[in-house]
Amino acid sequence: MSRYLGPKLKITRRLGNLPGLTRKDSKKDSRPGQHGIKYKEENKKPTEYGLRLEEKQKLKFNYGLTESQLYLYIKEARRRKGVTGLILLQLLEMRLDNICFTLGFAPTIGSARQLVNHGHIIVNGNVVNIPSFQCHLKDRIGIKVKKSSKTLITKNLECSRFSELPSHLKFDKSKLEAEVVNYCDCSNLLLDLNELLVVEYYSRR
Repeated sequence: MSRYLGPKLKITRRLGNLPGLTRKDSKKDSRPGQHGIKYKEENKKPTEYGLRLEEKQKLKFNYGLTESQLYLYIKEARRRKGVTGLILLQLLEMRLDNICFTLGFAPTIGSARQLVNHGHIIVNGNVVNIPSFQCHLKDRIGIKVKKSSKTLITKNLECSRFSELPSHLKFDKSKLEAEVVNYCDCSNLLLDLNELLVVEYYSRR
């Protein structure tokens, strides 16, 4: 199944705020579809399966993953020792495109993915053009020594929505360089998510 390229506000109306997907807000407050208004008026509650599905969809759309990619992350999180839900989030937060988004290099994770694909980002002095690249502790993320790269990212930083960086990243604005100092914590997430429901969704696969 390919990556979703359709209307983004339609997704946020159904799943709530997804900072990695879009920075826009819909003027409509009902769920999408012909029964969206009726769903709201009758105050219907989703089933247990529906709740787990929605949490999974939040993760998938926010990080811009395909179904197969997300399942591979689930399998990797299960394989490692520790709490599966937390490890899953740490794997996703350590993706290069997500780190660029968190730093404010791009307004959305989709834009950050394009930034990486076009070779604007360097890791430990080397250009990396793979958005899913897994960063590690002590990795240094910067921008390519190129006028167009610096202009683009400086402009995005000026329009950044986030005033404070999460504690697992350290950013030197003068050098436009960041360092991964720790693994992320659930309290640092920009996405409102119950990761346990995601793990439960895949528990039968």
